[in-house]
Amino acid sequence: MTITEPRVDWDAAFEEALGILQEYLRIDTSNPPGRERLACDFLGGILEREGVEYELFDPGDDRVSLRAVLKGDGSRPPLMLLNHTDVVPVEREFWDEEPFAGIIRNGEIWGRGTLDMKGLGIAELLTFLLLKRAGTPLARDIVFLAVADEEAGGLLGIEWLAEHHPEALEAEYVINEGGGGSTELFGVKRPVFTVTTGEKGPLWLRIVAEGRPGHGSVPHNDNPLDRLVRALGKLQEWEREPELSPVLEEYFERLKRAGIYAGGTSLKQLAKTAATDGRVRALLTNTISATTATAGMKHNVIPGRAEATIDCRLLPGVDPDSFEAEVARVIDDPKVRLERVFAGASDTSSHDTELFATIESVVRELVEDAVVTPGVTAGFTDSRVFRNQGVVAYGFSGGLTSPNLARTVHGHNERMTLDSFRLSCQMIYEVTRRMCSSE
Repeated sequence: MTITEPRVDWDAAFEEALGILQEYLRIDTSNPPGRERLACDFLGGILEREGVEYELFDPGDDRVSLRAVLKGDGSRPPLMLLNHTDVVPVEREFWDEEPFAGIIRNGEIWGRGTLDMKGLGIAELLTFLLLKRAGTPLARDIVFLAVADEEAGGLLGIEWLAEHHPEALEAEYVINEGGGGSTELFGVKRPVFTVTTGEKGPLWLRIVAEGRPGHGSVPHNDNPLDRLVRALGKLQEWEREPELSPVLEEYFERLKRAGIYAGGTSLKQLAKTAATDGRVRALLTNTISATTATAGMKHNVIPGRAEATIDCRLLPGVDPDSFEAEVARVIDDPKVRLERVFAGASDTSSHDTELFATIESVVRELVEDAVVTPGVTAGFTDSRVFRNQGVVAYGFSGGLTSPNLARTVHGHNERMTLDSFRLSCQMIYEVTRRMCSSE
């Protein structure tokens, strides 16, 4: 069922968007090193052909971000279509298709970035272009912002813009990654669209142990690798209490009313669910994942240094300094130190807004029997910068993805169905049109 203006030929618009996405996926913006200038040159070329002016922001080393504005009459504050152009690296040997070829196979488009998040970026670009071509009268400016470095924390992207060009981030509402539709939740096959209004905060720590090197044939008690292993073991065994935020309380209540979540919705009952469901556990607790470990140079040499990295994701409202102090307390070894690599925290946006109501209306008109709910993402996005300034920022892709394909994000064989991409294009367009049109 299509609810957009009659003058949009969605067959033609989708074919255009799909062709652009295929080209975009062929640009390798793996971060590191990023090279987002290549992506901005590509996007900028499309905008130039449409007669759209744009700005480039360059902190150096080709870590460029792009901003374009479709002007409204100024009667309402801007709406921003936010996306990032970098992607995480790949391990080619584990892919069934070339990850930077934009291959279409069996009704799916393959490539690093299809889901995270070049697909949504092109859906946003298409929205921008369609409204420009139609000459749609706008009450709001529509800002298209494609930023660098999100996958490494945004220090050369959104964080740099916030510090050096805060005027570029002015908006009342932001649509970004982090939410969207799932074909199945808790074993129930019914479309659920989560609009993420909050997210967990990243705290990336390096654990460093130093000690006395020596010959492997003579063990001693100052082996830094032994210390590191014990430290990681303590963190693995550390039990952290679950917490239930108002957003997640609403999330589980809506799913229960829809017959999708069958368990209890009190904290105690949800804690039981979390004991066997990793996704629920990640939503309710501060998590720690060991991600890298390095030590030693030879089989028979005790190293003088050992280190590991841990990826901590903190619930909204949890102070990174306090949690880091807790990590040190649990490790409890004066010869093991923590080094902070990156930290971020985010406020939560209200779901009692015009934008949420508009998304809810569009979803229910486009997707039969859909459930719409606010939620929290276990990952982190550039939305945190806006939320911390009081701007309403939502994660919403508009696509509809199976759990199996959702697991390819940051993994092998990342891909999405063509139907999901088409739905994303229609959703983002219609939500934006309704929010911004002055007609």
